[in-house]
Amino acid sequence: MPENRSPRTVVVTGASGGIGRATAVEFGRRGDRVALLARGEAGLAAAAEEVRAAGGTPLVVPVDVADADAVQAAADRVEAELGEIDVWVNVAFTAVFAPFHELTAEEYARVTEVTYLGFVHGTMAALRRMRPRDRGVIVQTGSALGRRGIPLQSAYCGAKHAVKGFTESLLTELKAEGSGVHITRVDLPGVNTPQFSWVLNKMPKKPQPVAPIYAPELMGRVMVHAAEHPRRRAWWIGTPTVYTVLGNEVWPQFMDWYLARNGIEGQLTDEDASAADPVNLHEPADAGRDYGAEGRFSDQQWTWDAQIWASRYHGAVAAAAGAGLVAGATALLRRRS
Repeated sequence: MPENRSPRTVVVTGASGGIGRATAVEFGRRGDRVALLARGEAGLAAAAEEVRAAGGTPLVVPVDVADADAVQAAADRVEAELGEIDVWVNVAFTAVFAPFHELTAEEYARVTEVTYLGFVHGTMAALRRMRPRDRGVIVQTGSALGRRGIPLQSAYCGAKHAVKGFTESLLTELKAEGSGVHITRVDLPGVNTPQFSWVLNKMPKKPQPVAPIYAPELMGRVMVHAAEHPRRRAWWIGTPTVYTVLGNEVWPQFMDWYLARNGIEGQLTDEDASAADPVNLHEPADAGRDYGAEGRFSDQQWTWDAQIWASRYHGAVAAAAGAGLVAGATALLRRRS
């Protein structure tokens, strides 16, 4: 645990696998008390062991974040057993890989209930406890796809766009009242999570993250850093996230053309999909089996990115760039004189 820092009570949703699990373990390394919220019992149990081994104190709380009352009850249990909640991290999501015309209204609603309303429910539960104390941090897991929609993921993209909108609205409300509660959003790139093994897939080939693919452990460190620096309203994480956001702002028509041409094939592997593939849309795929934090693409994943380093140390980078400009200008003036 870092020096001069007391253990905190942290809630992480979607903590049984992927980014949520990696984030929970990273908080554990700091000696925090970590409540693990998710549906899959096997995944939760294994995640708890990893948090404990890392040095944290885990609490397993099985819950479906689409159920607002259940999330409030989970928050009550966390505070009763671990103490007042200091940090709440919303990660839980689900998705469907399919063209929009192949989705049912029920599937679309379910993705929205988990991926968007799950964040709303978690934020409500956190604020109900943090606002009266005038302190606390909420971290929202955003996505490059919350800034630019892509084919095959209309429900997920729509939900992530909604997360961005409601988070910005809440941010302004907290500022207007001078609240000591902080909320920040972390827009992530494609990550090697078990999602691509258990997502509902209606395509003939198995899905994959949009390349380059990042390690969930790297994203876990990013999420913890954001929680420790919550005054920054949003973080763009990964080189492709920056390209996606800026590209869509500058030339959305080109992005339309590029994604129409490459967006579908770029999300599919060469491996045939099967009706026997697990699906976690309505029931957890990790109820009886632990999938871990990483997915099937560990041999391809990035564990470092210069953009992520620069984003984390943007103050030092700006200072160095400024010093370089001053030094260059001084040298130029000396030559002219």
